[in-house]
Amino acid sequence: MSTHPFWLAGTAATGDTEMTVRNPYTGEAAGVVSVPTGAQVEAAVAAADAVAAQAAALPAHVRAGALDHVSRRIGERAEEIARTITAESGKPIKWARAEAGRAVSVFRWAAEEARRDSGELQRLDTDPGGTGRMAMVRRVPKGPVLGISPFNFPLNLVAHKVAPAIAVGAPVILKPAPATPVTALILGAILAETDLPAGMFSVLPMPNELAAPLITDERLPVVSFTGGPFGWEIQRRAPHKHVTLELGGNAAAVVLDDADLDWAAQRVALFGNNQAGQVCIGVQRVVVTESVYEEFLPRLVNQVEALGTGDPADPKTDVGPLVDEAAADRVSSWIEEAVAAGARLLTGGTRDGVTVAPTVLADVPADAKVVREEVFGPVLVIQRVADTDAAFAAVNDSDFGLQAGVFTRDLPTAFRAHRELEVGGVVIGDVPTFRADQMPYGGVKRSGVGKEGLRAAMTDLTHERVLVLTGIDL
Repeated sequence: MSTHPFWLAGTAATGDTEMTVRNPYTGEAAGVVSVPTGAQVEAAVAAADAVAAQAAALPAHVRAGALDHVSRRIGERAEEIARTITAESGKPIKWARAEAGRAVSVFRWAAEEARRDSGELQRLDTDPGGTGRMAMVRRVPKGPVLGISPFNFPLNLVAHKVAPAIAVGAPVILKPAPATPVTALILGAILAETDLPAGMFSVLPMPNELAAPLITDERLPVVSFTGGPFGWEIQRRAPHKHVTLELGGNAAAVVLDDADLDWAAQRVALFGNNQAGQVCIGVQRVVVTESVYEEFLPRLVNQVEALGTGDPADPKTDVGPLVDEAAADRVSSWIEEAVAAGARLLTGGTRDGVTVAPTVLADVPADAKVVREEVFGPVLVIQRVADTDAAFAAVNDSDFGLQAGVFTRDLPTAFRAHRELEVGGVVIGDVPTFRADQMPYGGVKRSGVGKEGLRAAMTDLTHERVLVLTGIDL
C-alpha cells in the first residue's frame, strides 16, 4: 500500500513518520499517510503568513475559479471519494455518496459568494456634517485560518473550513482528524490543480498532540474547530484569537399533538441512527406529547428495527459501526448505566465489536448521561410530556443548543418554537438533522460559538474595513 503525501504550501511532501488509517468495520488498513515533521509544520505556517497579503488581494475571478474547479473535480471523483470516506470512517456508502454530493455544492456556493461579495456603499450626507461624503464598507480577511476537522464528515466538514477561507482570500492550514485524513488529502490534491498561490493551503495529517503549537501560533489568528469539548480548551489557550467552535449537542425532536406520526417516526428513526448516530445534529432526545405518545412509540420502534445494519460498503446499510472500540465501549456503557438506573430498553442495546445496535430507551432518569450529554451513537431517548409548554421546556433543559426539530402543522406553534427554543436552528416538520450547507449553522450554550454555512462563515473569517470618500457631489 503506497503512502499518501501531505500538502505543504500547495506541494506534495513527505515526513519522517507515517500513520496507518484503519477501516473501523474490518480492521484492515484503509491507507497510510505521511506525517509532517515539526520543521515542515513551521514551513507551512510561514508560507501561509507570507502569502496572506497576496491572498487577500486575489481577484474575485481567481478565487471563484479555483472553487469552481474544486467543485467540478469532486463531482468527477465522487465515487472514489465516497469509497474512501467509507473505508476510513465506516460511514455507510449511501451516506458517503451523499456527503460527496454536498461538498460539490459547498464549493459551488463558495464560488458564487466570492463573485457577489461586493461590499456596501453608504451615503453619509444624511447629516449636515457628512455632506459630500460616501462610505464604502468592505470585508477583509482576519488572516490565515487554522481549520481542525472531525472524523464524522471527513470531506464536507473539511469543505466548510477550506471553501469559505479561499472565498475571502485567507490562507488555510487544515488539520484533519487522525482517524480520517485520506479524504482530506484527496481534496488537497484537487486544490493543487488550481492556480492558487503557493502557501494558500496546506493539509497536515498528524496526531492531535502534535498540533498544539498551531493553536497558539500568532501567525494563525483564526481557528475554526469542529469536534468535542476540547474546543473550549482551544479558546482558553488562544484568548486573543478569533475562535469558531462547533461542539455538537444532544438534539431534540419534538412530536406534538398534530404531527404526522408515521412521518415523524420514520424520520426520527433514520436520523437518530444513520452513520451510527455520529452526527452533531442527529436526533438523541425525542420529546412526545401525552396525547400521541402511545400511538407514536410502537411506530418508532418498528421503524428503528427496520433499519439496515452491518457492512458499511453495502448500499442497503443505514447504520454502520462506530469509529473505534473506545467509542463503542462508551456508548454501550451509557446504555447499561441508564438501564441500571431504571430506563426501559425497548429495542437494541446489544453490541458486536464496534457496531452498537440501534437502541430506544424510555423512562430514562433525567440525570442519565444519555439524556444530559452527547451520546454520539445510535441511541434514542423517549420522553413523555404533557403538552407543548412542557415539550419546549424539555428541549431547553439542556446544556447544549445546536438545532431542534418540531413536528407540527400549526403555523403559530412553528413561530413560537423559533422564538422560544434555545438553539441555533429550528426545523419545522422534520428532524433537527436537516442542514442546507448555505444556511447559517451553529449553536449556543455548550454547542459552541460562531457560525458555519458559506456566507456566515465568510463573515466570520473577515472584519469590516471602511473607506470614506470626501468631496463627492451626490
